[in-house]
Amino acid sequence: MTSILDLLMDYCYLRGYQYSRLDGSMSFSERDENMTKFSKDPDVFLFLLSTRAGGLGINLTAADTVIIFDSDWNPQADLQAQDRCHRIGQTKPVVVYRLVTANTIDQKILEKASAKRKLEQMVIHKNKFKGAKAELNQSKSCIDLDELRELLRARGMEK
Repeated sequence: MTSILDLLMDYCYLRGYQYSRLDGSMSFSERDENMTKFSKDPDVFLFLLSTRAGGLGINLTAADTVIIFDSDWNPQADLQAQDRCHRIGQTKPVVVYRLVTANTIDQKILEKASAKRKLEQMVIHKNKFKGAKAELNQSKSCIDLDELRELLRARGMEK
């Protein structure tokens, strides 16, 4: 989705905004240079990065706002990208915005990702995931029938 980054870059240029950029085509030294520029230069207030390239291995504690414009099918990828700002050393509150255009594939991606997050919360966050060593006959570690029906109904899969 770096073509969207190109459009945002053009917009920033036309508005006279100073920015840094990071995408998967950049070398390690280019990535490092742009992260340093964003962190150290007070005139650079925008950091444009693709979710996949910016999701791992970077800290952006100089940022206090995250705007997601290209939602991922995997909701964990978006959460990982948001977490780049929520690091040790962050001194400001972080605000996250998600841009979604109605009646587009973006809306469908967000709906699917939300269903995945709901499943994760039902299974893992309700202490129902016991790991690989769980006994097979522990019925309390399984989703009950009503929860499964609710999840399937939310995803439009129940008849």
